[in-house]
Amino acid sequence: MFRGNCPTRLDEKGRLKMPADFKHEIDKYDDGQLYITSRDGKVVQLYPMKEWEAIEAVAAAQPTSNQAVQRFLTVTSYYGQVVALDNQGRLTIAERLRKEFNLDGEVCVLGKPKFLEIHVKGELDAAVKSSLPTPEDLDELARVGI
Repeated sequence: MFRGNCPTRLDEKGRLKMPADFKHEIDKYDDGQLYITSRDGKVVQLYPMKEWEAIEAVAAAQPTSNQAVQRFLTVTSYYGQVVALDNQGRLTIAERLRKEFNLDGEVCVLGKPKFLEIHVKGELDAAVKSSLPTPEDLDELARVGI
């Protein structure tokens, strides 16, 4: 399980040094491959391949007439690439993704239960401060037991 926010940097070649806490979690997966993509064109997500393949299996079981699933597959394939950590714990983010999402210099790697998100540090700081949970959000969290 991925937890927390770990600031790090992309170097001049677009390599992200994976924070040690997250690298430790990634190392628990057998194949060492990751899938980097975006589900919505706004945020970059990084999935251990096993987790991504579980999502693909659900999508593949849907009829091809399901347009929401087809749009999802198109977007995630458009942004997607298979990556792996090198011997120094870095992964290279494709130039297209770096430009599209303004990934350069300081970034935050944010843990979610089954995947990671990569954000521009300043943009994440502003987004979190401007969208704190509302009373309605807190009610919904209580309703689902969180």
